[in-house]
Amino acid sequence: MTGLSMLNAGITTQLLLSLFKVNGVLHYGIAGNANPNLQIGDVTVPKYWAHTGLWNWQRYGDGPDDELAFESGGDYTRKIGYLKFSDYNNHTKNGNSSDNLLNNVWYQPEEVFPVTGTPEVRQHAFWVPVDKHFYQVAGKLKDLKLEGCVNSTCLPRAPIVTRVERGVSANVFVDNGAYREFLYSKFNATPVDMESAAVALVCLQQKTAFIAIRALSDLAGGGSALSNEASVFSSLAAQNSVDALVRFIALLYS
Repeated sequence: MTGLSMLNAGITTQLLLSLFKVNGVLHYGIAGNANPNLQIGDVTVPKYWAHTGLWNWQRYGDGPDDELAFESGGDYTRKIGYLKFSDYNNHTKNGNSSDNLLNNVWYQPEEVFPVTGTPEVRQHAFWVPVDKHFYQVAGKLKDLKLEGCVNSTCLPRAPIVTRVERGVSANVFVDNGAYREFLYSKFNATPVDMESAAVALVCLQQKTAFIAIRALSDLAGGGSALSNEASVFSSLAAQNSVDALVRFIALLYS
């Protein structure tokens, strides 16, 4: 148990690696879903993870061609991309939207200091890959049978285990359809959670093998307008993530 949020997950992972001789980290749990091609209950294994909560919030009046604060010194970059708030204004009757004082936020890579690097010389990382061998083994989970019902409420089809390209994490519980669609279109993200990228970044710095298994508990910001589906299906998703993890461990040592 790491506790909620990037901070708790990162601290817990670092303690684990500092106190024990760890060969690899298998992280698991539930997540929101940004991928319209998958459903609640499906178990996802991303190839890459990124922290999407580190921003440079650009001042109003500046745009994509304007240098960010502290960009010239290498602290920030425009290479990853940005979210433009005015793209999500309520449109006027003639179909035009006005500027938004919140302007743009630019996504930033993390500063990392790998144990194999030069002390106090930073590197940058945005997309952190999982361990190649772990990811290969995860491909053997595709035929795993998973639970698809909570009491008398059943999903439209049986859940599956699938490897996906990308997952994202931030200290944000995403229950907003517009931001979910942005994360999928901008980053090709499937699971959206609050911890996995922190675990990935610590393992990257410590040069420790890592993978995350995340079961989808809700379509972030989707479903009923009255509630979030996670209140119904979180227990099912949690059990599916455990079942996938246990099978993964068996395959890892088979």
